[in-house]
Amino acid sequence: MKTIEVADKWSRNEFLNLPFLIYNDDPNWVCPLLNNIESIFNPKKNNFFNFGKCSRWILVDETGKTIGRIAAFINDKKAYNEAVPTGGCGFFECIDNIEASTILFNQAKNWLQMHGMKAMNGPINFGENDMWWGLLVDGFTKPFFGMNYNPSYYKKHFEHYGFVVKYEQISNKINCRDNLAEKVMKIAKWVIGKRGFSFKHFDYQYLNQFADDFKEIYNDAWKDFDNFTEVTDLTILETLKKIKSIMDPKLIWFAYGKTGEPLAFVMILPDANELFYNLNGKLDLFGKLKFLWNKITIKHTRMRAVIMGTKEKYRNQGIESCLLLKLYEYTRPLVHYEELEMSWVGDFNDKMLALHEAVGGVFAKKHTTYMYKFIDQ
Repeated sequence: MKTIEVADKWSRNEFLNLPFLIYNDDPNWVCPLLNNIESIFNPKKNNFFNFGKCSRWILVDETGKTIGRIAAFINDKKAYNEAVPTGGCGFFECIDNIEASTILFNQAKNWLQMHGMKAMNGPINFGENDMWWGLLVDGFTKPFFGMNYNPSYYKKHFEHYGFVVKYEQISNKINCRDNLAEKVMKIAKWVIGKRGFSFKHFDYQYLNQFADDFKEIYNDAWKDFDNFTEVTDLTILETLKKIKSIMDPKLIWFAYGKTGEPLAFVMILPDANELFYNLNGKLDLFGKLKFLWNKITIKHTRMRAVIMGTKEKYRNQGIESCLLLKLYEYTRPLVHYEELEMSWVGDFNDKMLALHEAVGGVFAKKHTTYMYKFIDQ
């Protein structure tokens, strides 16, 4: 077996098409859009190349058949915030063979070491952690768009190599046919009536203003978490561009104070995998026609809460309950929405996990982010 760096059309195609081998008999798997995966490795489309680097490889067996893949990345804004310089690996796929996975992990480690790293997190993404982040270890049901899905044996491979749990990401779900929790309803109605807050759903006509509000809230809400880096205008606009075709603007809400100050937001997306399930990852002409047909004929049953944020000084004032009420008032009459997955929340985020419980969330999935140190510290 040997690794081959992805550097030409053949190796790129092998990298992108390997999952069809791994998930051939798995009815839950939905192939991600291949162009979206490829854009992560394109400096012209991924602004993380402005402050980082990455490489990727395939693994072939003695007959030349591709049986594995992996990518490695360094984000210069985060690498040196850890106890030791730390890179990452991701987009790991492999047959159930420990020797094969070990070769792949060694390849990522060697590349990271060559660039001065002393540890790696994985599986992670060369981008924001709202997509393609963490190893699925519990809840092997149909994945939501952008959420990692993998065979259960991958856990064995990571831990055999020596990866240890860094943190776990919990996804809970709500049955949209149930009434909103009475406590949440009471808090929301009181806050809306007494505090003078206002609420707006996203509108592409005012894209730049909403992007500015998102940045202001996000950078305040998440600033105290480990390894936080401020989100940039370019990253926000890239994300909004990517999700435009699947977005329902009335599932993205912002809260504002009396003076118009942005206070909080929630971003929820319909599950695009319900539209992509039969595209085999391709948005060529035929794929686009199937996508448009799916969009016309399929009513979404599932939604995913991608991210929520409230400025620090406005927490514990009931604003989150108000945002949930706005969402409930919009989705409940539509009937077709059945499930909201609230994902993913780090096990270190007690307040958000408590909010999930308060609104009636029950366990759905668990992803694990691992760390592997190259040398003893």
